[in-house]
Amino acid sequence: MADSKPNDTPPLDRWRFDALVAGAEKLWGLEAIARALNVSVDKARRLAREPSVPIYRPIGAGSYFAFRSELDAWLHGESFRRSQRSAAK
Repeated sequence: MADSKPNDTPPLDRWRFDALVAGAEKLWGLEAIARALNVSVDKARRLAREPSVPIYRPIGAGSYFAFRSELDAWLHGESFRRSQRSAAK
């Protein structure tokens, strides 16, 4: 029997599955991620440090990557949260 190790991978839902099977959905490097988010590379680097932002950097790797569908879902969630905070004022 294999050793059980904790799994840090998010659960596989329909959006993550779509991102995994669609090769063009994977964005490699901060430049590509920044273009997809329409922000500077420095801003993308800062966002990558936030645990809630779906930008990944594997341990020991020099490159970041992200899935376009996860970034889109995150952006839509951020827009919704901002609108809710504005409405509450």
